[in-house]
Amino acid sequence: MANRKVIHFDKWRVVQAFVVLLLVAGFGTTTGLPAWASSCAAVDVVVARGTQEPGFLGSAIGDPVFDTIRQALPVSVSAYRVNYPADLLDPSSIGRGTSDMTAHVMWQSAVCPDQRFILVGYSQGAVVTHGVLGTGPAAGLGGISTLPFEYESRVAAVLLFGDPLLVNGTTVPGLYAWRTGNYCTGGDPVCGAGADPAQHGNYGWAMWPAASLAARLV
Repeated sequence: MANRKVIHFDKWRVVQAFVVLLLVAGFGTTTGLPAWASSCAAVDVVVARGTQEPGFLGSAIGDPVFDTIRQALPVSVSAYRVNYPADLLDPSSIGRGTSDMTAHVMWQSAVCPDQRFILVGYSQGAVVTHGVLGTGPAAGLGGISTLPFEYESRVAAVLLFGDPLLVNGTTVPGLYAWRTGNYCTGGDPVCGAGADPAQHGNYGWAMWPAASLAARLV
């Protein structure tokens, strides 16, 4: 099949995690792998990148996980970069991310009736993904667009990395729990009890476990 390039809390612990995000923003390389996709692929990987993360889908998570998913899945795969500021200083950032991710899934579902989705969120993008799925603390932030229930079956897998809500043990709604992988590197203070901000960009180990989970669920 010919491919084309698509350009397309305890409350205070969560606040603490967001502050750490500001400290670690800007890690990683300045270039990412290109995302190649067909117009109506069997699976669409929808990625909400981390705060100020460089790369097309995100150099730390989105680009490498998409490349790994393409290797793991025996079907055609496309990718979509969620259009949002990914900026913790912009109070509308998370809400805009949920609006774009939700709108994309609904639009693609209409255009490609057989397409399924892998939702990926890293760091601030993980909070965006939580909001789309209707996770309580994220959905209550204000300005959040939650995916309507009738699209639930279109979500094949959810992959979260460096998730700030994990600090408090917050998980996705039960409806999505069995198809969700939530990965936190030891020492990462954003998603766990670590004290090494550098670990927030250390997720190479999680690429194949995440892609393998997605491959089993698609």
